[in-house]
Amino acid sequence: MRAMNEVSRGYSTLEFDLQTGKRGSRLVHAESVLQKITGAEAALVVNNCASAVLLVLTALAGRKSVIIPRSQLVEIGGGFRVPDVMKQSGAKLVEIGTTNKVRSADYEEALQEKHSGVLVMRAHRSNFKIIGFTEEPELDDVAQIAHRFGALLVDDLGSGALLDTRLYGIQHEPTVQESIAAGADVVMFSGDKLLGGPQAGIIVGKQELIAKIKKHPLARALRADKTCLAGLTATLLHYLKDEAAREIPIWRMLSLPLDSVRERAQAWQTGLGCGQVLASESTVGGGSLPGESFPTWVFSLSPKSPARFLARLRQSHPPVIARIENDRILLDPRTVLPGQDAAVLACLQTALLD
Repeated sequence: MRAMNEVSRGYSTLEFDLQTGKRGSRLVHAESVLQKITGAEAALVVNNCASAVLLVLTALAGRKSVIIPRSQLVEIGGGFRVPDVMKQSGAKLVEIGTTNKVRSADYEEALQEKHSGVLVMRAHRSNFKIIGFTEEPELDDVAQIAHRFGALLVDDLGSGALLDTRLYGIQHEPTVQESIAAGADVVMFSGDKLLGGPQAGIIVGKQELIAKIKKHPLARALRADKTCLAGLTATLLHYLKDEAAREIPIWRMLSLPLDSVRERAQAWQTGLGCGQVLASESTVGGGSLPGESFPTWVFSLSPKSPARFLARLRQSHPPVIARIENDRILLDPRTVLPGQDAAVLACLQTALLD
């Protein structure tokens, strides 16, 4: 936030090279950091992940065929669907497999039928799960099959995880580094969600492919502005310095010790002189880690009308967003940023007096 505010208040080197004194490129600011973190040869930042997918398919596929499993024809936020985004790029959708089962042979059969210029796409299901009688080849297997037939593999990873979520006691979310190591030629992911920065779409991959994407006319229409690039670069530097768990809110919340969460909830109870401290669950959400929750402690209130109480909290300054469970108002200290406790208590006190 400091980086975004600073760059919006005065002059910036967005498109000026201080060493040469000539015009520079806005594309280089986050690229070098992304190369170091992900191991990719090159990178490009646009305004969100859906536009990253649209740009990649338009620049690399055009009106050629894109092979994708039926299990990955997903709908992302706001009712936008991957098939619709693919259609806008002009690409010809080739569906393989079934909703719950996709095999290596499905890829091979489709690639044998199609010839030059074919793309294979993987769309990671970051906002829902398919469980039970399922089968799907690993990404490195798909990469080997695609490359054997001379096809490119593009990976729409979505959530943009750069750290291993298993270290925080939750299920594994595929990382960008893993996609690059598995052989994906181009990977697209969000700059917000699990990455924890401003809204952005990030494209990383092979140098020659990223260069082609950068030169496409659509790249200018979808480019990120200076505040986004400043905020994203500042966020990425925390990963490079191995301090993401301490400095980036989403990872700080995930890694907060249970004892610390309980102590904050107890402090709220003491400060208000009412309520209870209860064991509960935090849900990650936000288009990533579907259905995944982990232990937390919450501060609970039992007003006569929970719905009206929540409405009063939403109208406070700042608005406080809580949830209702078993007719009780629950507030999770894990989600409250450092330094905000006093404001939360003031809003609760006012709502209790109304």
